[in-house]
Amino acid sequence: MADEVLRVGMPGRTTHDGGDVTNGRARVSEQTGLSQEDVRVDASGRDRSPGADDRGPGRDDRPGPPIGPAPVEPSPVVPTEHAGPPTGPPFTAGLGPGLGTGLGAGGLPVADDGAFVEPAPTAPGFVRIWEDEGPEQPGSVAVATSWQLKFALAVALSDLATLAVCVLLGAWVGFGEGVGPQSSDPWMLGGAAAVLVTLAIVACRAWDPRTLGQGAEEWSRLIRAFVSAAIVLGLAGLAFERLGVRPWVFGVLPVAGLAAMAGRYMLRRWLHQARKRGRGMLPVLAVGTEQAVRDLVERTRRVPHMGWVVIAACTPTGLGEEGQGHVAGVPVIGDLDDLSSSVGSGRYGVVAVAPTPGWSPKRLHRLAWDLEGTGSELVVDPGLMEVAGPRLHVAPVDGLPLLRLTEPRLSGVPRVFKLMFDRITTAALLLLLLPVFAVIAVIVKLDGGPVFYRQTRVGQRGKTFRMIKFRSMVPDADKLREDLLAGTNDGSGPLFKLRKDPRVTRIGQLLRRYSLDELPQLFNVIGGSMSLVGPRPPLPGEIDAYTDAAKRKFLVRPGMTGLWQVSGRSDLSWEESVRLDLRYVENWSPAMDLVIMWKTVSAVFRGDGAY
Repeated sequence: MADEVLRVGMPGRTTHDGGDVTNGRARVSEQTGLSQEDVRVDASGRDRSPGADDRGPGRDDRPGPPIGPAPVEPSPVVPTEHAGPPTGPPFTAGLGPGLGTGLGAGGLPVADDGAFVEPAPTAPGFVRIWEDEGPEQPGSVAVATSWQLKFALAVALSDLATLAVCVLLGAWVGFGEGVGPQSSDPWMLGGAAAVLVTLAIVACRAWDPRTLGQGAEEWSRLIRAFVSAAIVLGLAGLAFERLGVRPWVFGVLPVAGLAAMAGRYMLRRWLHQARKRGRGMLPVLAVGTEQAVRDLVERTRRVPHMGWVVIAACTPTGLGEEGQGHVAGVPVIGDLDDLSSSVGSGRYGVVAVAPTPGWSPKRLHRLAWDLEGTGSELVVDPGLMEVAGPRLHVAPVDGLPLLRLTEPRLSGVPRVFKLMFDRITTAALLLLLLPVFAVIAVIVKLDGGPVFYRQTRVGQRGKTFRMIKFRSMVPDADKLREDLLAGTNDGSGPLFKLRKDPRVTRIGQLLRRYSLDELPQLFNVIGGSMSLVGPRPPLPGEIDAYTDAAKRKFLVRPGMTGLWQVSGRSDLSWEESVRLDLRYVENWSPAMDLVIMWKTVSAVFRGDGAY
């Protein structure tokens, strides 16, 4: 696939689906890597495209790789500005009815005006999947794997460099140096700390390329490594009666851990930006029903920083949606019987299997065997909605792997930790933000009316409470709400929102854009009716339209921020808001709260979805 260029949008713009889109249609000839001009041939097979005779020796006459179920001899290639995959029956066989049905002279496909696939995805941040950069272009398994290994090496070097700087500074300052039999050599303590941390990182698999650059698991493993090293160093100092280890255990190692996290965060940001530009993407073959494949395609396009891009699909019918030969713009290359021959090429870094009628454990075994030695990874969707992480456990019974699903951690020690963290952090934030509170209070008061606005909301277990905010609307906003309900509603589902609400004051627009009006909710957190992180607290009138699934948000305390705020806030659909709330309730962990709080900072400054 060295010469394959996937294109989207206007001619000349690259994308995932293999075609130049003209007037919203990506035609069959473009799916094969040839533009409309490329397929103008006469009976002798000579190229009659404009400029075909004067392109000069610099043109690319190399044939592309076969895309069909098995390698075949390429058909004669017409000189073009971009070489595409070989054409002919082996390529068109898997495209489904109506796609690639006509063949011109020389075995080249003829564009069918009736057949088309959807234009390229328009998900936010999705620019393109890969570029043509020679024999190993981004998007191939080799290049994606190379990206993973290079990123893992960069992370390891960053960790070791950070650790070395902290250890050298600690030894140079003389931490642990003392007088008498309990004195220690700072340089020996530094060397021991460096060795212990390195071994702990390896033991905790904190350099595993599969976990780097995404999710909270990377942070959990890194924290576990530094904590483990600190505990071992402290126990060793206690055993040998060396009190000089204390500044290393409680000072140097925690600072080194935070510095390592900062370095990893910067590398992660760089990786995410590169993946949004289509760099280092791992090609995925999706297997499942049309609905399951579409769901996977849409999810990977929403989060391109995960590094997956679906480039092909196999469905039970092999026809795609409505027999068009594609699913959400991703070509269907065959049915379930064609899967073995399709994965044998090693073109796909990941083969994702979703629940599919007719799919049996025997077929899954056969697929796993077929993937051995190809470098492809097999992932299986268990069919569980938004449940992952610590709640899933494998419990084999006589060789049969079963997924054991535990209950959400809604009580016990983790929740006590969350409550203590909320109270301590909130108290510190209130002290730091007192000047900001004073300035906002004065400005709101000068605007006329009370400073604070109190509104009844529904919290944990369905109990109501009074939520406090800085007033951002006119004093009689609640009375005007009934008149506005009969008009336009920019909210989704039972939510009532207006992008240009006439009740919002000028200072209120600024407060809302940067969520400054929500700062007084810190008093609700101190009082215990809210948490720093949690689902959105609804109005009493909204819960009448709630389904049983939506009501599960009441199992936890509502939060000042949450997945809904860092994922788009008011721009989200009602279904998406419910899905995010359920994800938080079902998969809560302290690491998830920390990640959400970190993402909230950038979400507030961007102001996306705030109105």
